[in-house]
Amino acid sequence: MLRNAIVAILAVACAAPSAAATGSEPTTREFRAAAGGRLTLDLKAGGSVEITGTGGSSVSVTYTLSCTPECAIAFDETGGGLKITTVFKEHKGRQSSDIEIKVRVPRSFDVKLDSMGGGVSIAGVEGKLAGETKGGELTLHDVRGEVKLETMGGKISVTDSTLDGYVKTMGGDVTLENVVGDVQGSSMGGNVRYKNVRRRDGQVASPERVGKGLDEVSPDSVQISTMGGEIEVKDAPEGADLHTMGGNIMVKDARRFVRARTMGGDIEIGSVDGWVQATTMGGDIDVTVTGKGGDVTLTSNAGEITLHVPPGFGMDLDLQIAYTRNSRQEYRIEAPGGLKLTVSPEWDYDKGTPRKYIRAAGAANGGGIKVKIETINGNITVKE
Repeated sequence: MLRNAIVAILAVACAAPSAAATGSEPTTREFRAAAGGRLTLDLKAGGSVEITGTGGSSVSVTYTLSCTPECAIAFDETGGGLKITTVFKEHKGRQSSDIEIKVRVPRSFDVKLDSMGGGVSIAGVEGKLAGETKGGELTLHDVRGEVKLETMGGKISVTDSTLDGYVKTMGGDVTLENVVGDVQGSSMGGNVRYKNVRRRDGQVASPERVGKGLDEVSPDSVQISTMGGEIEVKDAPEGADLHTMGGNIMVKDARRFVRARTMGGDIEIGSVDGWVQATTMGGDIDVTVTGKGGDVTLTSNAGEITLHVPPGFGMDLDLQIAYTRNSRQEYRIEAPGGLKLTVSPEWDYDKGTPRKYIRAAGAANGGGIKVKIETINGNITVKE
């Protein structure tokens, strides 16, 4: 098959070698294409890319270039598809570019991306979407097919789509909303949040490290997972399942349930009408139960734990403080019901640092909701 190469080069004039280049006027090119073809982006000079799927049998490209040193854009038609390349004309000194590329492709079209940097937006396309940008946001809307896309730094948004595969970022938040398929979102330095995401088998999908063993999670539950950083949720009417490898967790208002886990940080739940599981490896926990509430399990490996409950709230309490030999050893349990405190007489050597235990157990206000609280070297307070 005869192969045609069309190269459009825009030289940008500079007042001096070190001066910033001025931008070009938008230029549009039209190319023949067939459904099922592929758009290949080899952007050695980077570029912001917007790809839109449409009807028809052509590819339309509108671009502007602004680079220091001068850059070029090239188009290569082959196999019913199109390859777009951006390059710097020289490889010396500091390089910078401000390139914008808008592409309209047939609805059924593959995309292969290799960019030195720049945001990428894809909408209305059905096919295989693969590749990476060295830095920039990834935005996918109304897309179908297989996705394997990565950015070295930038947030990712996937909405109203049917996809299998993965989207990854080294630093930035990831949001999947109204998505069907076996697609996984991940971030090395940002929150991963799912809302109304279902797998191919119809089950509710969840980010890594959340969702497992939790039957109560629904498509509208707040699900957030992060490798490290603070999580803040203002409202979770369908419950919240939250996990961070290191950082505080704050929930202002929730119903049905809250499961919050951090490897190091405080947990604060301002209001929850439902069951609660909160765990931190090192930090304070403060929880307020409202309405009828639900079973409560609070655990800290080093911190204060405070539970607020409505007046007359019926509870079966199981409270324990472990204090180590090298601590101040003056910890207290405060709870309604006039519970009797016991202190273990001997030091426990089975868990590393020698420790003793302060325990209180029994019914308060006639019993009812199960409340289990454990901490190490911290106080426990249950307030009506």
